[in-house]
Amino acid sequence: MSENLQAILEALLFAADHPLSPQELSQCLSEYSAQDIRATLQGLEAEYRNMGRSFFLKEVAKGYQFRTKKEFSTYILRMYKTSPSRLSRAALETLAIIAYKQPVLRQGIEKLRGVDVGGILRTLLEKGLVRIVGRKNLPGRPLIYGTTKKFLEVFDLTDLKSLPKLKEIKDLVADGESGIPPLQIPRAVEDADQKKPEDETAAQSQED
Repeated sequence: MSENLQAILEALLFAADHPLSPQELSQCLSEYSAQDIRATLQGLEAEYRNMGRSFFLKEVAKGYQFRTKKEFSTYILRMYKTSPSRLSRAALETLAIIAYKQPVLRQGIEKLRGVDVGGILRTLLEKGLVRIVGRKNLPGRPLIYGTTKKFLEVFDLTDLKSLPKLKEIKDLVADGESGIPPLQIPRAVEDADQKKPEDETAAQSQED
């Protein structure tokens, strides 16, 4: 039974175009318990990690997804005849503020950056990295921004709790380490993971 479930999960994960959560898998595999599905996913993750193949199974964005190893990215980009999509430093700084301070108002972002961010917010919305999570109960009903599941996928994060602490980022940069998400953290947001501004509401769930 477990071998059959393993094969079924592999087929579903290969066919999916986004990370599949255990909850999603349970909905279409009612004959298996949620506990069996989660245990099998964890077993598959460990198995692929030890196989030494060009791809692996990764828990990301609250789900599981097959991913190719970074050293093969050049060949994949060559096949698709494209270049890596890059964000400007200003866009990365804005995204970092939203990631660490969310839910946040545009006014709060502009206060930290010191410049208008209307155009950058539109770009981040178009790329699916941020979303509008609601409106603040203030005059004009200003929009509140947060990150999306795609943000978690792009930056290889399981959930928002997986965001590196700002001190960890500084230590990695100081040591010359690589492999961390290229979020440029403005100095004004360096304590954002310890303290939330008074005008923000409780954190929203990370759903599109």
